Amino acid sequence: MAEVAVLGAGMVGIATALAVQARGHDCVVIDRAPVGSQTSYGNAGIIQAEAVEPYALPMSPLALLAMAFGAKNALDLHWPSLPRQVPALSAYWRNSLPSALGKVIPLWRQLVSEALECHGALIAASGADGLIRRDGYWEAHATEAGFATAIRNAERRRQLYGLDFAIADPAGLSRAEPALRGSLAGAIHWTSPWTCRSPGELVGAYGKLFEAKGGHIVSGDAHTLTRAGAGWQVAGEDVERVVVALGPWSPSLLATLGYHVPMVRKRGYHRHYEGDPGLSRPMLLADHSVVLSPMRQGLRIATAAELSDAAPQVHPRQLARGEAVGRALLDLGPPVEPVPWSGTRPCLPGMLPLVCAAPRHPGLWLHFGHGHQGFTLGPVTAERLARAMDGDRAAIHGLDRGMR
Repeated sequence: MAEVAVLGAGMVGIATALAVQARGHDCVVIDRAPVGSQTSYGNAGIIQAEAVEPYALPMSPLALLAMAFGAKNALDLHWPSLPRQVPALSAYWRNSLPSALGKVIPLWRQLVSEALECHGALIAASGADGLIRRDGYWEAHATEAGFATAIRNAERRRQLYGLDFAIADPAGLSRAEPALRGSLAGAIHWTSPWTCRSPGELVGAYGKLFEAKGGHIVSGDAHTLTRAGAGWQVAGEDVERVVVALGPWSPSLLATLGYHVPMVRKRGYHRHYEGDPGLSRPMLLADHSVVLSPMRQGLRIATAAELSDAAPQVHPRQLARGEAVGRALLDLGPPVEPVPWSGTRPCLPGMLPLVCAAPRHPGLWLHFGHGHQGFTLGPVTAERLARAMDGDRAAIHGLDRGMR
């Protein structure tokens, strides 16, 4: 009988299993889907060492309205779904106020600062170095005004947090990326982040490392979770403790146990293209809110946020806009997949992940809600959770907010 069951085989779940295992506990991972095939598969592949401030909503009502109607392609709304998201969105906006955000940033910054070291150890141990680039990414801007504003913001972050970046004017950007055509005002080169050529494969490599160290990964339904004496039973496994690391599916499982966890669900899309665009590193097109990432499957175009709990769009508007601007800049070629991939980011209104023991169920632990940064922060919060499970509750201070 395993001591700990981790529910969820994405980056957060597999990293949790490795962290628990490293502390000497027998562990099993349970998920209906293969390792790294859901939300962790679909991101832009950036381990974001520069993302020291969480994604907050704008304070200006006009800016919010502009975003709601598609400004910079940053948001797409499924209006019939919106009423169900309003309570969580309202709390998200309140936590975006400067007074509230200022309380979140120090801990968020500390978590992000640990990401490269945590991933580095797992990358080395799993033999996954061939998937990783260590030369940052571009934040590209189409207009002089937007580029100037971005430079000021980057300078502010350098002064506050010591972040490294370089500035490329149009000529410098053309020299660095000769395949680019069309005109861009310039780009900021964030030099510290690492990027990944295949996010799903990286999670898979971590999963193989877990198995090589004696762990087990089982196909099963997390919703079979029930109390069994002093412990738990799930998918036919009897365990002493359970960690819920199901990302956007966590609240529905916890609701069966009487917990209410508000969550903003931000759907993202991506698609790969067969052309050889010659892009040396990922590029965020800031004016269009898409990331162009060279991947093993082709050039991946990944979108921002769609607020919807309906079925995924067959022809998502944000991706269509991103493809159009991508084709203006690069030789994309035809799409690889017949339809775009879609996944949902689990964003909690407080912008920090929930990492804690469940208040009313001994042996039940929670580890989800990383929003846009599960790929970056999964190993960081996993290590803290494992310490807390062994009695070091200070490891999750600030991440153990109350829940109902």
